[in-house]
Order: sequence, then C-alpha cells, then structure tokens
Amino acid sequence: MSKRARNLVFGAVGLAVVVVTFAVVLPKIADYGDVWEIVKDLDAKWLLLLAGVVVLNIVTYAPPWMIALPGLPFRQALPFTQASTAFTYIAPGGGLVGMAGSFGLLRAWGFESGEVARAVAITGIWNQLSNLLLPVVAVTLLSIEGGQDALLTTAAVVGAVIFTVVAGALALILWTDGLAHSVGALAERVVNRLLGVMRRGPVSGWSDGLVRFRQDTVGLIRRRWLLLTLAAVAGNLAVFLVLLVSLRAVGVSSSEVTWIEAFAGWSLGRALQLIPLTPGGVGPVELGLTGLLVGLGGSNVEVVAAVLVYRAFTVLPTLLLGLATIGAWRWLRPDRDEEGVDEAARKRPAGEGAEPQGRDVEGAPR
Repeated sequence: MSKRARNLVFGAVGLAVVVVTFAVVLPKIADYGDVWEIVKDLDAKWLLLLAGVVVLNIVTYAPPWMIALPGLPFRQALPFTQASTAFTYIAPGGGLVGMAGSFGLLRAWGFESGEVARAVAITGIWNQLSNLLLPVVAVTLLSIEGGQDALLTTAAVVGAVIFTVVAGALALILWTDGLAHSVGALAERVVNRLLGVMRRGPVSGWSDGLVRFRQDTVGLIRRRWLLLTLAAVAGNLAVFLVLLVSLRAVGVSSSEVTWIEAFAGWSLGRALQLIPLTPGGVGPVELGLTGLLVGLGGSNVEVVAAVLVYRAFTVLPTLLLGLATIGAWRWLRPDRDEEGVDEAARKRPAGEGAEPQGRDVEGAPR
C-alpha cells in the first residue's frame, strides 16, 4: 500500500470515528436538543468565569517554551504556542504534527536548528510524561476518596509503566555520552527491524544524534527541570479548571461529581488525546470523558453539555488564534540578526540555551 493510500485510509478511519461519536453515540447518551437548552441558558457569571479560565489556559501555553528556549519572549511565545497547537487540531498525527509545526515555525523566525530541536524535545517530553502520569495521580486521589474505576485504573497502570520506561530511557540517555550512544544504537536496530517488516528503508545516525542531544540538553535540564515541571503542572491545572467550571456551569454539582472524580475523568481524556487517530483527539476524548463522568454519577444531559462546552472552550480559541497567527507569521517575527541569535543570547553564559559550534540536532524526537 502506498503512502498516499495509507494516509487516505487513516484519514477515513479518523473521520468515521468523529462521525460515529457525534452523530451516533453521543445522541444516544443525551438528546442534543436537551443539551442546547442547558447551554443557551448559561448564567452570565458562569460565562465570565469560563472566559477567565480560558484566558488563563491560553496564557499558560507560553512559559514552558520560554524556559526551554532562552531568548523567546512572552510576546512571541504566546502566539507561537497557539499556532503550533493549531496544527494538531487540523491534521491527524497529534504530537508528531505539533513537533513538526513547532520546529518549522521557530526556524522561520530565525532560531537555530539545534536550539529549536532541543526546545521541541524538552517541552514534548515534559508534556507527554505529564499526560502519562495524570491517570496515576487520579487513581491515587480516587483511592483516598474511597472510589475506583476499572478503566481509569487500567489507564493508570499502562501510563505508569510507559512513564517508568520513558523516564528510565531518558535518564540513561542523559547520564553519559556512552550510554546515550548505546541507547541510540539499540533503538536504531529495533526500529530498522520494524521498518524491514513494513518494507521501508532503514534509519541511521540515531546513536550520534542522541549523543549530540545529550550534550546540548543536559545542562539546560539540570538548571531548569524544576521550572519546566512547575510550568507543566500549571498548564495542566489550567486545562482542568476549564472542565471543572464547565461542569459546575451546566449544573453538575459536587454531590454528583466531585472535583477529584472530575479530575479522574479529565486525566483519562488527556491520555486518550495521545492516540493520534483524529486531530486533537476529537471523538475518543469526548467519548471517554463522557462515559467516565456519567459512570461516576453525572446526569447524561448535563455531562454531555459540560464536555462539549469544555472541548469548545479549549479547542476553538486556540484553533482560531493559531490560524490567525500563522497568517500573520511574517509580521510577528522577533528582532533577531541573520544568524538567528539575538543580543541576549550572545550575553548568556556558555550552555545557557546556546548551541555549541558544530552541533546540529535537527530532527531530534519530540
């Protein structure tokens, strides 16, 4: 099967999932007419609160990139994050699309390929590890509260295993150049065997690439891991606040779904978003989140209304701002010289986000 044919099949499957979700499954859970009756009568104070948490959510996109890419100011980081995230909403592929979009946008602004690849990798790793760890935190909180859910527990176990493997591999890569080289060589052999089964060409250079990645990254992580972690936590909590306010706005009280149960459902939705089946996880996220919240005690109509409001207020603002940013990209370019290094970068100490000469990690994994 050709690449084009595979893309068409993948796109058709994704479209089918979206259609089945919104045209078949959700209407069986709650009538859209009843849902609209709730949404159109939302109180003004709840709409204002929703607007406030949406703005907070958008603002928290920028700090992780400012930390991972020294020299990127807030006024450029904010539109950049909206544009790069918008890519994940308009094309299947999830994080891979976001990675490619982030790299291309920052290179178009004149940042060097090495520092961009490092920033893309660091922010991507922190974001994905956070999403894997969220179900574990949710199950722990549910256990303290005295509740449990089989689906969430399974997601938590899978997330914990993947988190441990990825964190362990990252620790090995960053420990020494020798370990980074060995891990890269092993990964290259495994991937080439898989590619051989699919009759695709082999990859090469992963071992040297991981060594360069390790040399360029370890200093930045040592200095800024705490800031990166705090920024990731703040960003996730801001998204969760949008869901929690949406639930309360449509009438789902704490006696029906507590904030811990809401957090549990939301964490599963975030984990489902990692599956690159549809752009932005549209379909699987709504189904998983709705099913878990209803199972935890929420009213069908109110839960569907809350989920749709939550998804609308987290996807549409970023999509619209991102597309507008992409259209105005050339006018948003930071003041940087032809080499792509601003004056502040020249004054930074060695290793503080500066790229060593001769090292280029373009194409490093997110």
